[in-house]
Parts: sequence; C-alpha cells; structure tokens
Amino acid sequence: VQLVESGGDLVQAGGSLRLSCTASGNIFKINIMGWYRQAPGKQRELVATVTNTGDTNYAGSVEGRFTISGDNAKKTVYLQMNALEPEDTAVYYCYGNIQVISGSIGIQEYDHWGQGTQVTVSS
Repeated sequence: VQLVESGGDLVQAGGSLRLSCTASGNIFKINIMGWYRQAPGKQRELVATVTNTGDTNYAGSVEGRFTISGDNAKKTVYLQMNALEPEDTAVYYCYGNIQVISGSIGIQEYDHWGQGTQVTVSS
C-alpha cells in the first residue's frame, strides 16, 4: 500500500492550502485516514482524522480553521487549511489504518504513512 501526498507549499499567514492524499495497492478496506504533522524539534502530532463513515476528529489548535474530508471511492483524503499561521509550519504526513489483502494470510490491518509534504507559513 502506498500513500501519496500533494499540496504542500509556501504561503503567507492568513492564506489557505489544500492537501490531498491517495491510497493505492491491495486495499480491502480503509478504516481511517488522516493527517499528522511534525515541526522541527517537535514530536509528530495529530492534525485531523476521518473514518470511512465520515466521523472526524481535530486537534484543538486547528479546529475551526482546517477541514478534513474523504472520498471513499477515490481512496483519497483532503485537508483544507484556512487562516494559516506560522505555527502551522511543519511536514504534514498522511496516515491510513487500512485492511490489506495479504496473499495466503488473508486480510490484515496495518498503519501506513506517506512520505510527507512540507507546509511553510511565512509571517
């Protein structure tokens, strides 16, 4: 399974960006997809997640500014980021808890990560 992200960029404070992440591979079912971020010198932290039934969860620092959505048919998750702040600067990683078809073993559930996309917000 691969998670491929796009949309990271340099933007001024107050601006907007939209991140996308598409999953591909021997996927049986996607349980949850979402976004985490890691700023220099800090631990990776949750930004937002969405389940395959549309339930969402947000970090308090982004609630009201960021919106996560998913397209099950396209196996894609989006993160619309508005009112960006310099504190949002980080590498954003796509996350997926995905059931995969694993040869003779059958269906296995794994956590998967994308390679990361840089978001930089200038003041």
